[in-house]
Amino acid sequence: MTLPFLVKTLAIRARSGLRCRGCLGLLDDASEAGLCGQCWGGLQPLPELRCPHCALEHDPEQPCPEPVAWAHGDALWDYHGGRPPLGPLLLPGIKSGEGGWRKALIRRVVEAPLPGFCCSVDLVTSAPATGLRRLLGGFDLAEELARTLARRMDRPWQPLLRKAWGSGRQGARNETERRRLPRKAITLASLLDSQPVVLLVDDVWTTGTTLLRCAQALKAGGAREVRVLSLFRAL
Repeated sequence: MTLPFLVKTLAIRARSGLRCRGCLGLLDDASEAGLCGQCWGGLQPLPELRCPHCALEHDPEQPCPEPVAWAHGDALWDYHGGRPPLGPLLLPGIKSGEGGWRKALIRRVVEAPLPGFCCSVDLVTSAPATGLRRLLGGFDLAEELARTLARRMDRPWQPLLRKAWGSGRQGARNETERRRLPRKAITLASLLDSQPVVLLVDDVWTTGTTLLRCAQALKAGGAREVRVLSLFRAL
């Protein structure tokens, strides 16, 4: 018996009695960070016939059902994809401190196919978290994603935006409250030079109000064009 085979056999036996933290099935060879391969398979791409602006399926002759202020908009995966839905499982867990899930997800971002419009941007920025949220969480997932994508595309990352300290977290609000996010809640943190094409990155795109306020601030600050890429899109 070779050493690699022995190690693999012992690992399988060690997992044989453990349950997936997502679907509660048995862990398998594709398991990572306590989630089985089937659950990780819930990272499903969006429908092929989606709008290139709002990333939703709708009549191309009709305007987007949600306001947009960017030239291109897309997401890597369907927020509600998988059984159980993986987005609502992963993101709250990561933001509550699940470091294993966070590392596994970032690794998949590095490997995921990117929309073609990402290749021709000048710089990358991220939708900002409040200072209080960063202080309590110890990290900003959207910023980490943006930095990862900037390195992958060999583009600079810049913290161009800031969010008002008391504006709160969109994920804690209902849909109506999210759409009422005031324009002044997100402002430009630093000046833009040479009218760049900016890739704006966020972790989850639900109503699009946060992205809208971010894009409006960037364009008011001199961005020639804004393009949006989110980790997940809620369909």
